[in-house]
Amino acid sequence: MLSHSTSYSRRDFLRLTGAAATAAATGPALIQGTSGQITVDEISTGQRPQQSPDISVVNPRGRVPLSFIIDDSTCLVNMGHFCMPQFANAFPTRDAYKKPWRDWPREIPDDFVREFADWCDSRGVRGKYSVVPYPACVGWVDRFLPGWSQQDLENSLKLVRERMLPHWDIHPEMISHTRVLDLSTGRPFSEVNLHTMENSHPHHPVSVDYLTDYISRALQVLHNVDLPCDGFTTPGGFGNRVKDQLSLGGMRAVREVFNVEVPHYFKYLELDPERSTLPRIEHVSGLGTDDVRCMVNIIAGTGDWFGGWDGVSAGDIDESADRFITGDGSTGRMVEMIRRQEPAIMLCHWPGIFCNGERTGFRIFQKAVDRLNQHYSGLTQWMKLTDIARYYAAAELTSIRLRKTSAGEHTIDLDAPFHAPDFTMRIPLPLASGARPAIAGRPPMAAVESYSELRENSFLRLGGRIESALVCLNLPKGRTTIQVGRPQGA
Repeated sequence: MLSHSTSYSRRDFLRLTGAAATAAATGPALIQGTSGQITVDEISTGQRPQQSPDISVVNPRGRVPLSFIIDDSTCLVNMGHFCMPQFANAFPTRDAYKKPWRDWPREIPDDFVREFADWCDSRGVRGKYSVVPYPACVGWVDRFLPGWSQQDLENSLKLVRERMLPHWDIHPEMISHTRVLDLSTGRPFSEVNLHTMENSHPHHPVSVDYLTDYISRALQVLHNVDLPCDGFTTPGGFGNRVKDQLSLGGMRAVREVFNVEVPHYFKYLELDPERSTLPRIEHVSGLGTDDVRCMVNIIAGTGDWFGGWDGVSAGDIDESADRFITGDGSTGRMVEMIRRQEPAIMLCHWPGIFCNGERTGFRIFQKAVDRLNQHYSGLTQWMKLTDIARYYAAAELTSIRLRKTSAGEHTIDLDAPFHAPDFTMRIPLPLASGARPAIAGRPPMAAVESYSELRENSFLRLGGRIESALVCLNLPKGRTTIQVGRPQGA
């Protein structure tokens, strides 16, 4: 129902901008990758259910999901400081890696993590926070980090569990984010070149089993320290040559290590305002059974316009914030995505938020978030990637059937592979005056007067040439029937 390819272009995606308007969303031909663009045909989508063309699944509660993706974060280690010399060694001709890393702090302190978490909690921000398992080969977060005491590491892990986990997904970003690990020895390969850096691994075709094993190794380290993961992040161009295998192998790894029902991953950016940022639901199998499997490809819609992966690439605070959203809320990349009524997801790198203690990236972020909340709080909601993945997987994979009875009533039959809170659809209303929707066996849903009031078990009547309504429910896994007709006694 929320589609990405021209094969699904007949399906409409409701766009809510103030009052209400409807527009077709045919989806993108390309997704922006870390090293260029890829056609969506490179990754298998798998099965799809039948869905009535008269019903459109829309955003949860009719609101655009917002989220914030944080890459290159981990416990204590400043990845900018420790990655730079390794990249310089592997890519000696690239000026981007010839920077004074020795002058940068080796640590991003836990006090900053706490400050960041406190501020985000006060604004309702949600998103994803990486914990690199073997950060820049410095040490293992489930064993020890040379240069820090064991208590330092344990305190840092405890902080992530208590302050980040409630509102942030945790991802590994492969194993080291620098050197490729030899799975047979557990040590990085001795050669240092383009072929042995995770950012460009692998350089030749590899099996799905290999990618499953590699990603599982990263996930298992975080499992060992009680950091649950519903997904993973790729560093740089990891998997660029094996995109289909990466998606399938990653799905298997997340399911095997954490028994996750709806796994997801982050790899791609889409910066073109004419192209979609809807998540892609990949490798779907088992529809119609109790074991539906899929992988959700989460797409970010901005560049890192904070402080960069090295922490020294921040621009002017106001100008940088304007790239996300201007002070009057009228323009900026986040505004473009909100107006398209598609997930609006910002991307950063943790060293660039800290900016070697100057916090310039953090101040850019604070200004952008405050502007978003000021101008669009009634049309958006902050969500973790896990929640975004679950919602759009349910939206695209739920079977939806519309039946019209001779009595002038409508019945909507849903068969959902996954539970999804705040599941929202635009449905046609029968001609009978005062028709109200109700889940079979329950009282009619509560009528609300505005989008801001829409919540589970409620509906909003819409005007237009054909009368319709938005209905919102807590969609359970399995079968649900919604009946739409005259209220009892009418």
